[in-house]
Amino acid sequence: MFKVLSLCFIFLSFNAFGQTVMVLGDSLSAGYQMPIERSWPTIMEQRLKASGQAEKVVNASISGDTTGNGLARLPALLDTHQPDWVVIELGANDGLRGWSPDLIRKNLTQLIKLSQQSGAQVALIQIQIPPNYGKRYTKAFSDIYPTVSAEQDIPLIPFFMEKVVLTPGWLMSDGLHPTEAAQPYIADFMSQQLKPYFGTRSN
Repeated sequence: MFKVLSLCFIFLSFNAFGQTVMVLGDSLSAGYQMPIERSWPTIMEQRLKASGQAEKVVNASISGDTTGNGLARLPALLDTHQPDWVVIELGANDGLRGWSPDLIRKNLTQLIKLSQQSGAQVALIQIQIPPNYGKRYTKAFSDIYPTVSAEQDIPLIPFFMEKVVLTPGWLMSDGLHPTEAAQPYIADFMSQQLKPYFGTRSN
């Protein structure tokens, strides 16, 4: 009887914590101008393993990607990696191009639905763009994320760049990308934000 209970505990522990997390993002997550091994998703894998909450973090981010690019790549990524969680960090390049908020919202919604249809759970990262795009567009863009999160009933993770832009040495000279020095902070921030959700699975 004890052996049976022990085996059940091991099985349940694996199902709860031996998960694969896929980060689908752009240059903010891809390790822009640095080895991918030093990007925050790779460091986050180490953080989550230390707490027993994830088995693997797949960094499926590509610099320059838009929500449309992510949508085109997602089916193959889901088939290859079969993630338990998909963390979506996309939309910055759409916003920097001034694309329609309706289009961005539609693409994000489709990304979420495709991920869920594969059996994965989804978390969405809030994205902000510089204020020089005008108050009206900046607000419309920012509002996309809580709206989609509420409509799809998924977690909304705060934008991890807010502290980065205020910390000397953490922002590249382009004023957009986090430096290598910022990656451990982002990994810790994201680990803490995501940990409450990683104890559950969709199936």
